[in-house]
Amino acid sequence: MTDVTSAAAATRLRRSPLHERHTAAGAKFAPFGGWEMPLEYAGGGVLKEHTAVRTAVGVFDVSHLGKVRVTGPGAAEFVNSCLSNDLGRIGPGRAQYTLCCDDATAGVVDDIIAYLYADDHVFLIPNASNTAEVVRRLRAAAPERITVTDEHEAYAVLAVQGPRSGDLLAALDLPTEHGYMSFDAASLAAVELTVCRTGYTGELGYELVVPAEQAVTVWDALFAAGEAFELRACGLAARDTLRTEMGYPLHGQDLSLDITPVQARSGWAVGWDKPAFWGRDVLRAEKAAGPRRTLRGLVAVDRAIPRPGMTLHVGDQQVGVVTSGTFSPTRKQGIALALVDTDANLPEGAEVEIDIRGRRAPLTVTKPPFVTPSTH
Repeated sequence: MTDVTSAAAATRLRRSPLHERHTAAGAKFAPFGGWEMPLEYAGGGVLKEHTAVRTAVGVFDVSHLGKVRVTGPGAAEFVNSCLSNDLGRIGPGRAQYTLCCDDATAGVVDDIIAYLYADDHVFLIPNASNTAEVVRRLRAAAPERITVTDEHEAYAVLAVQGPRSGDLLAALDLPTEHGYMSFDAASLAAVELTVCRTGYTGELGYELVVPAEQAVTVWDALFAAGEAFELRACGLAARDTLRTEMGYPLHGQDLSLDITPVQARSGWAVGWDKPAFWGRDVLRAEKAAGPRRTLRGLVAVDRAIPRPGMTLHVGDQQVGVVTSGTFSPTRKQGIALALVDTDANLPEGAEVEIDIRGRRAPLTVTKPPFVTPSTH
């Protein structure tokens, strides 16, 4: 989340096609990647919205996320030669988490969901603030037969997440039986859309990719049917606590141009045997040598709430820094992700301390996720 300190800066923020619906629902807004998006809603707040996703169903407007279409003969092969994961592991109708790395440093330009339609058609959803850079890099590398189209504002994305999300969509005659990380075309209230079995909460969930001009129609249809399923509108503050409970990384904090996939323990999203992808040689060398730091999970022993930027200590030695930290509404305690020096040699269960304005507070090294996932 980026701070905006002037009204002039605020006027430059893009707005979701659902902005008026959010305003009517009493949303508190904040800037996210150049967009003015709901942080939380009146009558809800982070705790209620978080709980709704863990126990019933919530809907997030994540239309600020980028949308990039890559088309042309061999489009999938081209994308596969650029991004880290191996599209050869999936087939048409499936989605894949992948990384765009800098070729020289292997730092992460962005993390992306790639939707494979066909050999000549891939749809990418990067983060909002990084979309233009991802597009720039892909266009610079693309041969003439490949077209890279920035469709950032052409679509809205609604994330319907929670154990009752399938029941809600089924009540609207939308497909719900397709497998995790797959997608299907559908129609709701005469609107053609894509139903994706994806999300970033750790719960059963779906993401609806909808033409921007018809987003209000879909939003209204969800809420017309949603009361029976305890549907709640959720802001991006709850999305952050939910993803942190799962140990999912946030670009700009747990992943960045200064943090490689090996350091972030995201090597599972790398096709190590592929002949080419950006950053391949650097990553393979780092993996072989071992990274100097790695992303670890931490759980507070007392009432402390770790926050990004807080330093970690073992005795007098600083051993790392918190990258993401929050209060876990599910566990009722502080949790964090932190980059920890490999030389500190800290096993799971080891105790470290964070510095909170000069006061030390203990945390235990714990392997994420911090809650049991229900994604499948």
